[in-house]
Amino acid sequence: MYPMDEVRWPGEWLRGVLELCVLGVLADGPTYGYAIAGRLAEAGLGTVKGGTLYPLLARLEGEGLVSSSWHAGEGGPGRKYFVLTAAGRRELRTRARLWERFVDGTWRLIPRPEEE
Repeated sequence: MYPMDEVRWPGEWLRGVLELCVLGVLADGPTYGYAIAGRLAEAGLGTVKGGTLYPLLARLEGEGLVSSSWHAGEGGPGRKYFVLTAAGRRELRTRARLWERFVDGTWRLIPRPEEE
């Protein structure tokens, strides 16, 4: 089950925004999958499972937006770290601008909750 304060977002919303959010997390610097999932959860997106996150990261890497490398673990197994490439940073800026326009457009159509 979900924690009491965790919102269950519609799946299509998460599918639509997850790539952008992962790129945004990686903009803060190299990190590994479990930490990315933690940041997404802290931001309120809920639990993103490895079966969703790792294929997304592989796809971003295949597109040249992300690169990865293995780092030895301290007292545990190694971790695969992901980092934005220069192309990934450019794509993040482009998608962020588009996202802003998309959100602005949707708010023109959807009544604000306080207006109900």
